[in-house]
Amino acid sequence: MSYIDGFLIPVRTEDRETYRQHELKWWPSFRDAGALSLWVGWGDDVPAGKHTDFLRAVDLKEGETVVFAWMTWPDKATRDAAYKKMMEQSETDPEMKPEAMPFDGKRMIYGGFTPIVTEG
Repeated sequence: MSYIDGFLIPVRTEDRETYRQHELKWWPSFRDAGALSLWVGWGDDVPAGKHTDFLRAVDLKEGETVVFAWMTWPDKATRDAAYKKMMEQSETDPEMKPEAMPFDGKRMIYGGFTPIVTEG
């Protein structure tokens, strides 16, 4: 059964192109590890809610934009194996350190999801 990873990421608005290039750079690693697709959306209609919202979820700061992204996998086992390999690589690869990322990873929200409805 397919599997989905979802992400909410605060990115400095001025770093939009840097962030886009970051995603393009790393996508082949995920694809080669078995990921089927990547969708990355730059927030342009993200309203403040009365009780909760995307803005508060990532503690959005002045000058930042919320990115909403998801990646699909053929199954959870493929995703788990890919992440295990990438975590091992991150211990020695300086490009995978938090300070090398064009966003604040401490405020990123992510999770894995089993699809229950797929249409389209």
